[in-house]
Amino acid sequence: MTMQTDAGKPREFLADVQLEGERLDRALERLLPGSGLRLRRRLIEAGRVLVEGRSAPAGLKLREGQRVSLLPEQEARSGGDAGLDPAGERSDAPATAKQKPAVRIVVRTREYAALDKPAGLHSAALAGGGGASLEALLPELFPGINPRLLNRLDFLTSGLVLASMTSRAAKLFAALKPKDVVKEYMAVVEGALDEALVLKRKLDTDDRKRTRVLGKMENEARGWTMVWPESALAGGRTLVRVRIQAGARHQIRAHLAAANLPIVGDPLYGDPEAVTDGRLFLHHRRLEFLDFKAFCPPPWLKELERLAPVKASATPGKSNTGDI
Repeated sequence: MTMQTDAGKPREFLADVQLEGERLDRALERLLPGSGLRLRRRLIEAGRVLVEGRSAPAGLKLREGQRVSLLPEQEARSGGDAGLDPAGERSDAPATAKQKPAVRIVVRTREYAALDKPAGLHSAALAGGGGASLEALLPELFPGINPRLLNRLDFLTSGLVLASMTSRAAKLFAALKPKDVVKEYMAVVEGALDEALVLKRKLDTDDRKRTRVLGKMENEARGWTMVWPESALAGGRTLVRVRIQAGARHQIRAHLAAANLPIVGDPLYGDPEAVTDGRLFLHHRRLEFLDFKAFCPPPWLKELERLAPVKASATPGKSNTGDI
């Protein structure tokens, strides 16, 4: 193993026979002895870990002889920023520092615009830096306008983010009741689901890193997570459709995990051993309010191997199952 330790230079090692078939996020411990798996995955997501000079997902299985590099912070790639390949298809390859995340405008009206945020891009600009953000890209996407983000998605979650084109539009949206805004997601969960669920347990979001699901029930529908099965998938997984109203931090991820249906690829609420490619299978696909409608299917949907369709016994808003 060779390693560079000079300040400002990348640290590197060559995968030997002992690391043949080892996941990248675990093999990285050679450069960071004693580090936690979560930290190593954050470095990979930030684009600071390269395999043969290219960004790679956390679940990449190494081959003997491959060179793994850990970049110093100032040279970090913008990990996880999905772009478009020459054919116009969404790519999951992280963008380099010289590449800007490809953000598509799904719908634009005089008052609002719905944007397709790729996974691995922050919604809002972080204080003191912290990587690229959708908010920082707004002036370039809408020159001459002072747009404002009206909702946010987690760093690893892809899909629709709403921006207002005028201050009047922002105030109008803020005045809406949660039940007047349709927010629908698609997700792939671990476990079989053949009936609709309404997840009503209260959430504790005081911990900045992880949302806790409590034993008490939430009486207001704005805090519920409604889930409908769409298709059974290989490996005992299920493609589900999810709706929320207000949306607390990590609400869908925490609620599903507490129901023994963790989202595939969730490094915080799922099984770390089940993370295979560094991607969270959660996507905000539908947003509706007043006369505004936007729809954006998940980029990973066509990759799923469907086994047999699941016929849900309930329609949105009419679940006939017990509450959880």
